Amino acid sequence: MNYAIIDIGGTQQRVSPGDMIRVNRLGGENAGEGQSLEIERVLMVKTDTSLKVGSPLVAGAKVKATIMGDFKGKKVLIFKKKRTKQYRRTNGHRQLYTTLRIDAIQAG
Repeated sequence: MNYAIIDIGGTQQRVSPGDMIRVNRLGGENAGEGQSLEIERVLMVKTDTSLKVGSPLVAGAKVKATIMGDFKGKKVLIFKKKRTKQYRRTNGHRQLYTTLRIDAIQAG
C-alpha cells in the first residue's frame, strides 16, 4: 500500500492514489477546475518496499493531484453577548474549500 504525508493549505494530510481530499481553498492562476497540480511539500513516502522520512521534506518526492472544484463548508455561528447591557452580536462564517483527487505518488 503506497501512501504519503503531504503539507498543503497549512495542514498535513495522509494521501493514497485515488483519494479525494478537502483542503483550504487554493488560489492562483492554476487553481481552476480540472487543472493538474504537483505538490512538492512531501514529508513522508511509504511504498511496498521502503519508507522515506524527510527532514523536513523528502528530496525529489512529488504528489500529483487534480483539482475537482471549490465549495463552501457549513456555517459557523459566532455569538457575542454581555448580560445586563443589551449587547448582542451575531456573525457567521463559511470556510471555502477545494476538493483534490490524488492521481500518483512519486517517491523521488
